[in-house]
Amino acid sequence: MPDIPFGFALPGGQPPDPNDPAQMQQFMSQLQHLLSAPGSGPVNWDLARQVAASQLAAAGDPAVSPFERNAVEEALRIADLWLEPATSWPTGIRTSVAWNRNEWIFKTLDVWRKLCDPVASRMVGAMGDLVPPEARAQLGPMQSMVATLGGALFGGQLGQALGSLAAEVLSAGDIGLPLGPAGTAALVPANIRAYGEGLELPEDEVRLYVALREAAHQRLFQHVPWLRGHVLTAVENYAAGIRVNREAIEEAMGRVDPTDPESMQAIALEGIFTPEDTPAQKASLARLETVLALVEGWVCHVVDSAAGDRLPNVVRLGEAFRRRRAAGGPAEQTFAALVGLELRPRRLREATVLWSALTEHRGIAGRDAVWGHPDLLPSDEDFANPEAFAATTSDLDEELANFDFTAPGAPEEQAPGEDDDKS
Repeated sequence: MPDIPFGFALPGGQPPDPNDPAQMQQFMSQLQHLLSAPGSGPVNWDLARQVAASQLAAAGDPAVSPFERNAVEEALRIADLWLEPATSWPTGIRTSVAWNRNEWIFKTLDVWRKLCDPVASRMVGAMGDLVPPEARAQLGPMQSMVATLGGALFGGQLGQALGSLAAEVLSAGDIGLPLGPAGTAALVPANIRAYGEGLELPEDEVRLYVALREAAHQRLFQHVPWLRGHVLTAVENYAAGIRVNREAIEEAMGRVDPTDPESMQAIALEGIFTPEDTPAQKASLARLETVLALVEGWVCHVVDSAAGDRLPNVVRLGEAFRRRRAAGGPAEQTFAALVGLELRPRRLREATVLWSALTEHRGIAGRDAVWGHPDLLPSDEDFANPEAFAATTSDLDEELANFDFTAPGAPEEQAPGEDDDKS
């Protein structure tokens, strides 16, 4: 992660030179403005956007050309046609778009806010706890500065993490979470081009494979109305149990000299979250990993079925994407270190096999019917014996008939960060 104090950067994305009076004056002006600004939450999201944009400006954020926009729209159109016989649902795409990296950040920020604010709130609270109780009364209004400083620290470094993610993601649903607006299928052409070059495969073939994954992701979340809220709530529940390592915060803050702006570069928030070994948190983590694996496994199975022999390198592409999602890239690892949350499905291969077994036993419609209610989904234990689970769902129609789909949690859950207007 670049050493940018508080996530601040001068034009060009570089930290200020302490030997340059003009740069230091500009930096101190930024710092004074930050600390005097009223806080609106545990994360300074304005700063996060500024840092991410600055980082992308330094690394490069190519504009989307008219040719790329047309190529993305055409790839998503073809992908939807190929998916028709592979799923029981019609298209879930209302809008097809091509985003640059900054657009990916802007369009997904509302969901990141919902996911990160609870974790940041605990970090800021832990910073406030470092002030001895007998000194808090004397600080008075200065107490708010601690919260402002914490929000700036988290906002700056979260902005760096999101900027790194934006340089890697290939589409709106690339990391398995429904981050973008519902019904909007989006690809990031610059990242697809770079990824294809790394695989040494034709760009148009890689683009079409990514479009298949995005279109499948959109069908799943559009036609399983409770899933969006279910996935994001699972993430929030896991995040709610993460503990803050106060000693790590105290050590980081102890390296800061308020009279030396350069010392602020020493603050790094990675490692301030520690695993929680309580049964509740372990269960929360298991639920999160299971639902991420089920979503990703369904997408992988459906996409490989739809692509068939249409793509010359479909086997190679499928394996590359499985490895990519299972291992996580550098940006995902940075994000995990910052907020204590891994976004990769650990049991992706097992989940893919399970959906394949369901297709063999129940057919496409029967496989997709398992998404009819969260209680019908396979559990973590079912991954070990997918054939047994598939066989036991032979009377699924009867089970579905007995479910009350108006029960709380079963019907259309509104996801965190999702607007009421779904038109």
